[in-house]
Amino acid sequence: MTVGIARVTFFIPGIMSLKAKRKVVKSIIERSKHRFNVSVAEVDDQDLYQRATIAVAVVGNDGREMNSLLDRIVGFMESLGLAEIMDHEIELIQF
Repeated sequence: MTVGIARVTFFIPGIMSLKAKRKVVKSIIERSKHRFNVSVAEVDDQDLYQRATIAVAVVGNDGREMNSLLDRIVGFMESLGLAEIMDHEIELIQF
């Protein structure tokens, strides 16, 4: 069994309140969950207006397939155009 985790840090320009930030983050999370049927959550930077860190988790047998899926999810999040990706990392953990 392999667990795949992607951690994506976003810069959200023009945001001046946590309420506005939540709207953008919620949209990214919900669209990603709906499109790929994966676990997605905001995991860091909750108190910063223009920065958000979102994690994606998947479980499967084939590490290459999971790595490819996580790459596609990160690409999808970027293609939404709601925020700029500052950094991302993908990790596969074998059990």
